[in-house]
Amino acid sequence: MPSFDIVSKTELAEVDNALAGVRREIETRYDFKGSKCTVERVENDITVNADDQTKLDQVHELLRVYMTRRKLDANFLDFSAKVEKAAGDTVRHVVKVRQGIAQDLAKQIVKAIKDSKLKVQVSIQGDELRVTGKKRDDLQDAIQHVRGLKIEQPLQYVNFRD
Repeated sequence: MPSFDIVSKTELAEVDNALAGVRREIETRYDFKGSKCTVERVENDITVNADDQTKLDQVHELLRVYMTRRKLDANFLDFSAKVEKAAGDTVRHVVKVRQGIAQDLAKQIVKAIKDSKLKVQVSIQGDELRVTGKKRDDLQDAIQHVRGLKIEQPLQYVNFRD
């Protein structure tokens, strides 16, 4: 029986390469001269330290640009965390790198596929979804239906088996 998986994974090596580019740009740009802006990644968290809110916004924009240059979708970055005050009048922001499909988003996708009356079965397997059907065309229709949904998190369709 044909099947495929819907996943949401980020290549962390490419994220590190993008962060290295951001660091180089911070070191060389004139408007960052003498500032104490840093960007570091630990696991799935990118910690951004900046002198003030305007420099923090500029670093966020640099993150988006360099992620896009490395052929990563900038929507993998979750900027929803609160900006906090750090030592010496600086600000700190922890940006999450989204990995996997959250449980509520998985349920939303499953419900959307079931409501579409496609002849496929969808099962949640941890942080990914498995879609199975009798015909390959049904699976391709399911992919097109999920792509048509307005989901802000980038999804990949992998492990297509016949």
